[in-house]
Amino acid sequence: MKLIIQIPCLNEAGTLSVALQDLPRAIDGFDKVEWLVIDDGSTDDTAAHARNLGVDHVIRHPVNRGLATAFMTGLDACLRLGADVIVNTDADNQYQALDIPKLTRPILDGEADMVIGARPIDETDHFSWIKKKLQRLGSWAVRTASKTQVADAPSGFRAISRETAMRLNVFNAYTYTLETIIQAGLSNLRVLSVPIRTNADLRPSRLVKSIPSYVKRSLLTIFRVFVIYRPLVLFFCIGTAFMLPGVIAGGRFLYYYFSGEGEGHIQSVVLASLCITLGTLLYMMGLIADLVATNRKLLERINLRTWHLEMRSSARQYPVGVREDQRDGTS
Repeated sequence: MKLIIQIPCLNEAGTLSVALQDLPRAIDGFDKVEWLVIDDGSTDDTAAHARNLGVDHVIRHPVNRGLATAFMTGLDACLRLGADVIVNTDADNQYQALDIPKLTRPILDGEADMVIGARPIDETDHFSWIKKKLQRLGSWAVRTASKTQVADAPSGFRAISRETAMRLNVFNAYTYTLETIIQAGLSNLRVLSVPIRTNADLRPSRLVKSIPSYVKRSLLTIFRVFVIYRPLVLFFCIGTAFMLPGVIAGGRFLYYYFSGEGEGHIQSVVLASLCITLGTLLYMMGLIADLVATNRKLLERINLRTWHLEMRSSARQYPVGVREDQRDGTS
């Protein structure tokens, strides 16, 4: 059994050594523990610094492509390197590396496909009151959307089985945290939460530049995932919100019309026509989107089978002669 701990990085030369110093080289249940750094277009020689610190594998994006893209690059690399379990953590040493065995144990025991580390939000001093409330609200929204019981959805400290990594596809370049949970939950994968500890804050978050921006992007991510994975339910609900006022307005006009008082109620007819038309269009969009979603599920199955075939045929390694900074195919 091989565990690979991956760390997406962007200009982390100043904090990477702190994050690496506590990373384990041996964990019960694994024959090998390796480290992987994904340098997402850093300008401070993060990749070279990682090699000097003894990181086993280093991949470098020539330009910054976003946290979610770096995360997916890491997953692809880990799969090709033969990882049975993948742990993702941050380069700013936010999470305590000593809790990695707590993340991997449910996967080793066959109890989970993905394990999310739940931070002690209320006890985290550098989180403002509003951020704590928004974290809880966001986690509730993700639990509702994904049908899981994840306690801390924005947490990037997580363990993923090889089979689950093969199934994940992140479409949003901003962040992978919410989308992967919703995707896993709606794909009937087992997602668990375990309590973990955090370290002192080394630097401000680069992902949360402002609370309004983070909330807006998170809501857009949740909406987009719903459009991709549950389009029929989403468009049916929106269409019904238009259809009901249309039916009520139409019923109101018919009531007055058959009562001999239909004159002067033409506004109800216009409103009813508009709302019913919009509702019908949204229902049709939902049906079309559901057909597209069915096609996407078939493509995901094909992608999974392709991964299995590739793992068997390539002996789980990169092609000979390809440098580590070219292994994502970007250099």
